[in-house]
This record gives sequence, C-alpha cells and structure tokens, in this order.
Amino acid sequence: MKKLIIALLFFLPVLLTSEASFGQLNVGIKVGYNAAKLSTNMDTITSKFKSGFQIGAFVRIGKKLYLQPELYYTTQGGVFSNNVSDLSKNWKQTVKIGSLDVPVLIGFKLINAKIVNLRILAGPAASFVVNKSISEGGAKLGPLTSGDFKSVNWSIQAGAGVDVLMFTLDVRYQIGLNQLVSEVNNFKFDSRNNVWVISLGWKII
Repeated sequence: MKKLIIALLFFLPVLLTSEASFGQLNVGIKVGYNAAKLSTNMDTITSKFKSGFQIGAFVRIGKKLYLQPELYYTTQGGVFSNNVSDLSKNWKQTVKIGSLDVPVLIGFKLINAKIVNLRILAGPAASFVVNKSISEGGAKLGPLTSGDFKSVNWSIQAGAGVDVLMFTLDVRYQIGLNQLVSEVNNFKFDSRNNVWVISLGWKII
C-alpha cells in the first residue's frame, strides 16, 4: 500500500500540471505482454527471456506533441542458469517480479489524422516492486534470494504506437538504468532489467 501511495503522489502532480498547460486530454486503460530479460555480465551464467503481462491506465495530454503519464501493474523477470560441465553443480533460477510502474513519456504524432495517427514516444519510468519470487530448477540451489533484488528501479522506455479511433497499440523497449542485483556470494551479476512490451489500450475519454 505504501508503494502504491508513493506512485500516486508521483503521478498526480504531473497530471494536474500538464492538464493546465496543454489542451486535449485522453484517459484510457491498457493491457500488455512483456518479454523481459535480466542481463548478466558473467560468462558462466546465462539469462533467458521470461514472459509477463501488464495492466493499468494512461493519460495523454496534448495534441501533436503530448505528455503521457501511466500507472500499471506488471509482472517481469528472467531465468538464470549456471551451465558447467559437472551436471551436479548446475543450478537454474526463475525470477518473477511484480511491480507498480510509473512511466512519464513525451510523444510526437508523425501522422495526426482524425481516425488514425502514428506516434513515437520516450521517457523515464520508476518501478516499485510489490512482490517477488524465485523458483529452483537445477541440480543444486542457486545463489539468488528474493532479498537480493532492489525494491525501487529506474528505466528508460522508447517506442512507437498507432491509434485507430479509440484504440491504441504501442510497441516499446525498456532499458534498465540501475542494477537490480549487483553481487551475491561472489557472483557479480550486474543484472539490469531489459523488456520488450506490446500493449493495447482503449481511450475511454
């Protein structure tokens, strides 16, 4: 609950200030699919993509140039494995992270027609972790625990979108700016969260 309040306090002033400065206002809901990968800089550890989802709301303020703050719940994560010749020493950990994400994006409409528009957008995002879990799948236990992951993370999102009437489709790539996990039991993970996102939205207003 505390993290939700922090996210709302971050979100609402941006909305109120922007509405006073720009003209057109749209409010909508969205759902999406994530393909997330927790990177690592260790040669002995591999990382794979993990599927997830997001659900939430967005506000768009402005016409050709617009501001778009969002608030949504998302599940992300990744799969770490230690592949060595001795199979008895192999470990595999599947990480699942649920968070409240608050992107604040600046967009520009390349095509701004009445029925269809084509957009580009980019901006920072804050992620407040609300739940996390790790499942084991190897011959031995892996080094990570849920307490090794930071509770607040930052990223940059960039992508493109298209609107048709009241429907909106976005494709974005999210680049993690800080380490989710740095070093655990002499494993220097230097792990950052990189995510592909496809989302479908509906402009209610």
